[in-house]
Amino acid sequence: MKRQRGTEGTLSVELDDQRRSDEIEDRRGISVGRGVAGGGIGVVVIALIAMFLGVDPTAVLQSGLSPQADSPSLQQAIKKHAPSREDKMADFVAAVLGSTEDTWTELFARSGRRYQKPTLVLFTGAVQSACGFAQAAVGPFYCPVDRKLYIDLAFYRDLQDRFHAPGDFAQAYVIAHEVGHHVQNLLGIAERVQAARQRSDERQANALSVRMELQADCLAGIWALQANRAKRILDEGDVEEGLRAAAAVGDDRIQMASRGYVSPESFTHGSAQQRVRWFRRGLESGDIKACDTFTTARL
Repeated sequence: MKRQRGTEGTLSVELDDQRRSDEIEDRRGISVGRGVAGGGIGVVVIALIAMFLGVDPTAVLQSGLSPQADSPSLQQAIKKHAPSREDKMADFVAAVLGSTEDTWTELFARSGRRYQKPTLVLFTGAVQSACGFAQAAVGPFYCPVDRKLYIDLAFYRDLQDRFHAPGDFAQAYVIAHEVGHHVQNLLGIAERVQAARQRSDERQANALSVRMELQADCLAGIWALQANRAKRILDEGDVEEGLRAAAAVGDDRIQMASRGYVSPESFTHGSAQQRVRWFRRGLESGDIKACDTFTTARL
């Protein structure tokens, strides 16, 4: 992806021909209350959740909203707009989101559908969504209720330092994966899977979650292929960055790092090998039908 290091170590984005999305809500610096009674998520649980990418908000976010959560007054105060080009990291996020919008608008149109753009919320530390209260430790997430993506840009430091997945395409993959969940939501997949999970025991629910996450990885791969065909956004080595990022957040690697052992029945996102396989499948096929993780016997 065409970026270079600017002066004083800042990132200079060279996606000048890519349209920036204006579906950005900048809530950085806005403090929020927890908005729910009770003690919240334990420190140990938070530490484990922090290691997951694209975490299912219904599994980890606090239930319930405060009266102030996503209130009309807050929404009136926060206007959606593309970040300044001087805000390098936010500008990069807007460029990637704009690219996903262009890609999925075209792909939906081919099948006679209209793509509804998600909003991406930038926040610092903690945020209220329609899915509940979340601290930055949960990582980037998508809330199907309000159709918004949420990310604290500090996560990208974790992606590099904790997950050992540096690079701009690895950062773009994070956004594309969450947009993949939005696509699932628009296609009705998310609703059907959530209903099935509610009827299942814990092990079956985890297995459904894995298939959901692997499909989002595949959809992220489709974006990468189509965007590169349209704008030549990929440089040599970018694909490897994405594959390393997908592998780094495999459940097996995360569990081994955090627990010292692997428990496949508790996987919720898939193994490193599975995540790489499905991201690559989308990248090589460019076909949504190839991303059917729910009927295949081999993940």
